[in-house]
Amino acid sequence: MVDFGAFYERVGEGRYRAGECTRGPWDAGAQHAGPPAALLGREIEERAGARPGMRLVRIGYEILRPVPLGPLSVTTSVLRSGRGTELVEAALVPEGADGPVMLARGLRMRVLGEPGPAVAEGPLVPAPGGLTESGFFAVPWEVGYHTAVESRFAEGGFLEPGPGTCWMRMRVPLVAGDEPRPLDRVLVAADSGNGIGSVLDARRHLFLNADLTVHLHRHPVGEWVCVAARTSVDPGGIGLVDARLHDEKGPIGRSGQSLFVAPREGGPGPGA
Repeated sequence: MVDFGAFYERVGEGRYRAGECTRGPWDAGAQHAGPPAALLGREIEERAGARPGMRLVRIGYEILRPVPLGPLSVTTSVLRSGRGTELVEAALVPEGADGPVMLARGLRMRVLGEPGPAVAEGPLVPAPGGLTESGFFAVPWEVGYHTAVESRFAEGGFLEPGPGTCWMRMRVPLVAGDEPRPLDRVLVAADSGNGIGSVLDARRHLFLNADLTVHLHRHPVGEWVCVAARTSVDPGGIGLVDARLHDEKGPIGRSGQSLFVAPREGGPGPGA
């Protein structure tokens, strides 16, 4: 597969081709869920009957199956449209598949014409400019999500069990030829919360998320997105990631992931 310097290449209305930059660290034929989450978010923000003065404030994803590399299409529909809110759905369908592999529902909300009072905290995490690049754990292929996104940890690390705080920045655009948008940057990063804030050794345990929900109280700005994640795990192997999301001006929202947690079959995994 050719690396065209972006996560996706547009090949028609609602149709894309996923490139090597989308490849996740676990399977050479499957995407990291961050890029397809951002692609569905962009389609919801732009295409599904978008009205002026509305802003995406919450988006929830169901990850039904691994998302393969290659051609895929996105369909959208407006489920409810009111004066102050809209509920929009999007589905990601790989070429030749018998159904979607990922679903998203987004809540768009009307923005006030006259700005009201802002009530929010300022910066609560160290700025990315003073941190060094952290890098991912060892991945057995040269190009993928691990090379398309820069990471800088303020706390923890991908192979350090415990809470983690990591700034992330896209090195490539979401869609070839398009400038990255603030929402693209947030959604590409948010699905990494389970890796950033893992409480278990990634070399010996799986902690796969079956969903992702992102709430945004403020529209993000700038290139960097910070994910400050903590994970809780039940003895039965059910986990929850709770993450605070920031840009360089301060908090912008939260994300959550439900986890399937289990020992790795066949021994240690990546980075061992």
